[in-house]
Amino acid sequence: MRIIGGELKGRLFKPGKNFKARPTTDFARENLFNILNNRIDFEETSVLDLFAGTGSISFEFASRGCKSVTSVEIDHVHYAFISSVIQQLKLEMIVHLLRYDVLKFIPRCTEKYDLIFADPPYQLATLKEIPDLVLKHELVNPGGLFILEHGKSDNFASHPNLVEQRVYGSVHFSFFRP
Repeated sequence: MRIIGGELKGRLFKPGKNFKARPTTDFARENLFNILNNRIDFEETSVLDLFAGTGSISFEFASRGCKSVTSVEIDHVHYAFISSVIQQLKLEMIVHLLRYDVLKFIPRCTEKYDLIFADPPYQLATLKEIPDLVLKHELVNPGGLFILEHGKSDNFASHPNLVEQRVYGSVHFSFFRP
């Protein structure tokens, strides 16, 4: 795993052998951040990273100067890895890591964010419910953006809040606005 842009560009991190997360590919991440570079002011953006996995998306946002990044991950191995990278990069003041079940966190969350990114396991039975759950609980600030990473078997074209879809190989990003 490497950070592809921003102040920490080029930093490499290797998750251990017991790692189950599927990190967003460098190609997909680079294209996603190229899109976001033209749409948001990172320094004014608060981010929520759901199903943080390797933390790669959180670290990309932090590297680009986001004012705060909240990462939610339940798996203890993934949580420990993300925590160690936060310490190595000295990001404790920017990246706030929570060990929580995302589907239980969303209804209990009292914060609002400018950008929310979710990369659930592609085989998650409730994956199709995540956009409605995030939007129903009003976690996205007005004018903010919710991005869901998913596989090709999920299609959100008929969702009323969908504003855009992008495909990079097997990685699909669906963009929603409240």
